[in-house]
Amino acid sequence: MKISFQGELGAYSHQACVESYPNAEVIACNSFEGAIAAVKEGRADLAMLPVENSTYGRVADIHHLLPESGLHIIGEHFVRVHINLLGVPGAKLADVRQAQSHVVLLGQVRSFLAEHAIRPLIGADTAGSAKHVADANDPALAALASPLAGEIYGLVPLAEHIEDQSNNTTRFLVTAPEPQKAFPGDDNMTTIVFQVRNIPAALYKAMGGFATNGVNMVKLESYMLNGSFTATQFYADIEGHPDDAPVARALEELRYFTNSLSILGTYKAHSLRKLVQI
Repeated sequence: MKISFQGELGAYSHQACVESYPNAEVIACNSFEGAIAAVKEGRADLAMLPVENSTYGRVADIHHLLPESGLHIIGEHFVRVHINLLGVPGAKLADVRQAQSHVVLLGQVRSFLAEHAIRPLIGADTAGSAKHVADANDPALAALASPLAGEIYGLVPLAEHIEDQSNNTTRFLVTAPEPQKAFPGDDNMTTIVFQVRNIPAALYKAMGGFATNGVNMVKLESYMLNGSFTATQFYADIEGHPDDAPVARALEELRYFTNSLSILGTYKAHSLRKLVQI
């Protein structure tokens, strides 16, 4: 099995791949589009995509890319994100003036950076920043990345577990060319995207079916499409299977108030879902 991810070796997405599929061959890609394309072109069987972080919030690119990708969600995985400040051998914390990482990760260590007067630098990804710091060999430049990235690129931890929130966790979606068989009655999650009709209180009415049928919606995100201020698409995670009677009735009512509705995947809820708050 081959699984693609965005970033360099040592990225948190790489960690998610190793934890979920320890025997799989990993394919590092320089963009989310590249990770998706690897699956669509048959170079990878699966793609591991981060969708949200408990501190930073949603990974907006995925909400836009996934509905148009043609891929299906077949699973989810949660990674407890421990962030280390990584420097070149011989460097000390007092030497560091700048720290580089992915913009999402920078948003998870604001307090630490402010406390130590370290200026954040945006990098393409976390492990790529670690690789850059190793190549630069400058004690004043550090990377914010995983312990795995430090090991791979020969950096030393100048400060460990510096994330602002102690429960800092990223949720990943496992995607594939074909949907995975899920069975009603199991501990399932279903992810949908929809556009409501342009009528008064359309979203309120659309959500009514979930309330009256006792279906728990654990996530609802909205984002605009094609630069329009009226064409809004919604991304939602609900508990249950589309063939469960309550879910089926809720989706039927939802369709009445929407212009489009797509099921991106039905998959087993991860065992850590109840232990983390996203």
